[in-house]
Amino acid sequence: MITVQTIVNAPIDKVWEFWTIPKHIQGWNNPTDEWHTPYVENDVQDEGKFRYTMATKDESISFDYEGFYTKVEKFHVLRYKLVDNRIGSVQFESQNNQVKIIEIFEPNTENPVNEQRQFCQGVIDNFKKYAEAN
Repeated sequence: MITVQTIVNAPIDKVWEFWTIPKHIQGWNNPTDEWHTPYVENDVQDEGKFRYTMATKDESISFDYEGFYTKVEKFHVLRYKLVDNRIGSVQFESQNNQVKIIEIFEPNTENPVNEQRQFCQGVIDNFKKYAEAN
């Protein structure tokens, strides 16, 4: 399993909204400035489906990150299963005006684990930057 985490200086309701609403997801869901997320659908409920199209801005790489939620507890946890049957979760630990976000997921077999960890840490770091700036 791979674990990435960050602490966001914002209240939990704002963090949850920015993490789950498609227009916000498009604003932060990229590991570096070379990437973007041109399409998002996100049905945040048990058995709800999600799909994020992630791509490099030069269009040399593009993929869909998609699956469905297996458990949704608002302000606490999102558990999911991807279309390739890998599982993961995002936990939200709120204290005062800070939220610790911990994402744990099964790596794929195509890419080096360290590369996957760096990619996802870049995404979660970008979320922190986006949430604190908006």
